Amino acid sequence: MTSRLLAGFAGVALCTSFLITADLAAAEPLHARIDRLIEAKAKVEKITLSPVADDGEFLRRAWLDFAGKIPSADVAKAFLADPSPEKRAKLIEQLLNGPDYSARMTDFFNMMFMERMGDGAEWTKYLTRSFAANKPWDAMVRDMLRADPKDESAMGAAYFLAKRLDKYGQNPVEYSALTRDVGRLLLGKDLRCAECHDHLFIDDYKQKDFQGLHTFFKNTVRVSEYVVGESPTLKKTPFASVFTKVQMETGPALPGMVMVEIPQFKTGEEFLEAPDRKTKNLGVPKFSTLAAVAEKLPIGSNEDFTKNSANRLWFMLMGRGLVHPLDLHHSRNPASHPELLDQLAKEFTAQKFDIKWFLREVALSKAYQRSSQVPAGKEPADEKTFTTAIEKRLTSDQMLASALIATAGPEAKEPTGLKAKFRKAFNNQAREPEDEITPSLRAALFVLHDEAVLGLFKAAGTNVVAQAAKLEGAAVADELYIAILTRKPTADEKAAVAKMLAKYPGENRTDAVGRIAWALLTSMEFGVNH
Repeated sequence: MTSRLLAGFAGVALCTSFLITADLAAAEPLHARIDRLIEAKAKVEKITLSPVADDGEFLRRAWLDFAGKIPSADVAKAFLADPSPEKRAKLIEQLLNGPDYSARMTDFFNMMFMERMGDGAEWTKYLTRSFAANKPWDAMVRDMLRADPKDESAMGAAYFLAKRLDKYGQNPVEYSALTRDVGRLLLGKDLRCAECHDHLFIDDYKQKDFQGLHTFFKNTVRVSEYVVGESPTLKKTPFASVFTKVQMETGPALPGMVMVEIPQFKTGEEFLEAPDRKTKNLGVPKFSTLAAVAEKLPIGSNEDFTKNSANRLWFMLMGRGLVHPLDLHHSRNPASHPELLDQLAKEFTAQKFDIKWFLREVALSKAYQRSSQVPAGKEPADEKTFTTAIEKRLTSDQMLASALIATAGPEAKEPTGLKAKFRKAFNNQAREPEDEITPSLRAALFVLHDEAVLGLFKAAGTNVVAQAAKLEGAAVADELYIAILTRKPTADEKAAVAKMLAKYPGENRTDAVGRIAWALLTSMEFGVNH
């Protein structure tokens, strides 16, 4: 009897221990799980982790990621002098709730989801308002896909579809490109090569996936810059592989999900609101494929959507997706850390697609806060290990905002037309993702010869060149490096600055300070977030 009782108590204790362990794992914050999973893989692969970034590197990275620009010299000096162990967490919170957050997110999401196809004013307003209110990501995607002209609060979101339905000259609307963009950007699947047959190299991508997604959009039309109309979808889409010639058909369907049934209506009863030829009103069909895709795509049970969303937000802060390239999620290109991507997607869903919550958790991780410097004596590890911080390309708007702050401080006024020039010099061509660092001759010639750019480095008022030119010795290098690179110079860098200034005494000294400032601002270090 006693032995049974003890065995019973032991069993209860074992179960209790298991439940406590499970509860602790569930209670573990996401940023801790991020580090545990990345560090566990690094240990298995015997990769040395880079140390935590110093305060200057972290400060610059966080400001660029959440405010879209570098901090001013005064902010940098105050942060570097602050001994508080909580200052990094406080900074993340301040930036996420700061006045520049919504503009930064608008810049990034416009670049990622419009890929330099255009900058609609109402679209920009929609993004800015949505990020300021921390609108859930699934709701934003629903607005983008539904394109409801009667919802004034979401009108600008229709630009996502309307711009892709635009005609250029005599060219027809590129419905195939629209289908591909929705698959790439919202589901992480580039179905481009599956339009006419199953994908030749990716077994997961089938022709029926492309055609099912295409059926949601094939009867849409651009009415105006922010209005998308539909004609009724009455029957399935027929298709056949160019290889097999076997005839097939599909209704509206998302990859891997159940086909949406197309309801049947009597002729003349297809519309809630009848079309009007005089006003060129297309009417409102009773069955809207846009309403259907808006209902079915951005939901927690759609793993393609949740994993792609988490992967792109991870990319924003970490410089590489757990799945990379971002639009090639498939079984032969698995996530570098599958369990981590699963957890990120599930937690993002559980938090009701709260973007700020997600970004905060990633930013609090040691993975985000690691140095971009490879440990001494070690070879650089593959970027997909996330053991060393990855350099990230700045957008053209980040470049301009940072250049102005570096040279003239937080109250700097943007010279007329300079933003357009920066975009022309640094942006990729339309529909080219900006996910890699790509220096160009065009950008180099721009910073070498543009008068407005060169004017930033002439001493005037209290700008950085004028301030630094008043200083002596190592203080000149300190002032320039803090203002432009958000860090203190090394001994070698101080010596190089002193050597340069020694060559240009007297009246030429200020010009030399300007040249040094130009060299720092046009360096690779300034042009990336590291």
